[in-house]
Amino acid sequence: MHRRTVLSSALVAWVGGTSLSLLTYRAHAAAFSQADASGAVRAALERGAKVAVGQLGRADGFLSNDKIRIPLPDVLDKVAPLLRTLGRGRQLDELVTSMNHAAENAVSLALPLLNNAIKSMSVQDAQQILTGGEHSVTDFFSARTREPLSTQFMPVVSKAMEKFSLAQRYNELTSRAAGLGLIKGPQAVTIQQHVTGRALDGLYFVIGEEERRIRNDPVGTGSALLKKVFSAL
Repeated sequence: MHRRTVLSSALVAWVGGTSLSLLTYRAHAAAFSQADASGAVRAALERGAKVAVGQLGRADGFLSNDKIRIPLPDVLDKVAPLLRTLGRGRQLDELVTSMNHAAENAVSLALPLLNNAIKSMSVQDAQQILTGGEHSVTDFFSARTREPLSTQFMPVVSKAMEKFSLAQRYNELTSRAAGLGLIKGPQAVTIQQHVTGRALDGLYFVIGEEERRIRNDPVGTGSALLKKVFSAL
């Protein structure tokens, strides 16, 4: 008898949850069309991409933001205190500054590829972004642009790192250590790979932050379409 009661309660809860989801879906459908939804997502992504590239591509765009400032690679960071006692502190600081400036220069080139990804967005992509949670924008851009942007960023970052003997020495040591199996995974990357990866992480993070602002205050965007769609969610 107790088992039947539990099963009956579970069934009621499931039906209730399903009904609520249907009601929510219908409410959204009544508030805006599929075309409105796709248009709003596209507009939000375009706004986010433009804001992120503008913010990060300016002077100290990375350095001035504690959330995305690019630090030394983990392996080098661990020995940084020792290097500072040996008089290499200035070189370390210059390397950090140059890594972040290299990221700024690279990110300033990203907008065309980001816009191409937005233009290729399908209706299904838009639905996923609209209902997929706070990481949906990052996931979308990362899947569509991380590889081509990495290719685009790498020469810019490499050129900026050429003058640093400390970076070159680090790359040589990590390459040897990785070959011997002493370090693995992300710790084995070169300075150039480290900067490129963190630059992209920062770019997607800021785009996601802008999209969250739109969700939280669609009225403040001044866009009737964004207000119509995101206010109804």
